[in-house]
Amino acid sequence: MAQAAEEMTEQDISAEDTQINEFLTFMLSGEEYGVDILRVQEIKGWDEVTSIPNMPDYIRGVINLRGTIVPIIDLRRRFELETLEYGPTTVVIVLRVVSEGHADRTMGIVVDGVSDVYQVKTDDLKHSPDFGTAVDTEFVKGIASVEDKMVILLEIDHMLNSRELSVPDTVSDD
Repeated sequence: MAQAAEEMTEQDISAEDTQINEFLTFMLSGEEYGVDILRVQEIKGWDEVTSIPNMPDYIRGVINLRGTIVPIIDLRRRFELETLEYGPTTVVIVLRVVSEGHADRTMGIVVDGVSDVYQVKTDDLKHSPDFGTAVDTEFVKGIASVEDKMVILLEIDHMLNSRELSVPDTVSDD
């Protein structure tokens, strides 16, 4: 009996070591990216935004989401990809962003379309390769192989809290 209890404890511990995370994936210029599904508040079809003067071109503007002013970031522009006209599959993924020393913020990202939800074991998450200084991977949490394809998992807290994105804080405080 004691041996069975010991084996169960070992199984419970090893199960905890292999944590499963869920990621909402989306398409952007033919590549599949993912964000932690626990950060996703909602997915909205593209609608016009209110432009704010003197913002970087990748900050499309703001929307009023049930009384909350939400900055909208175009990830194609942010990642310096070819810009396309928004189509019927273009969506805004509204995310909760955690920032050190500040209250959580709500921000939206414009993507080509939502793809799927994947479960990824922590052990299956690989660090992004070192490309030297030619490619900036500061926003990449890691890369996961899912169903014979590579999914780039984004570090949204860092990506949406960089110095360039601190400007919308002043917009929502007015």
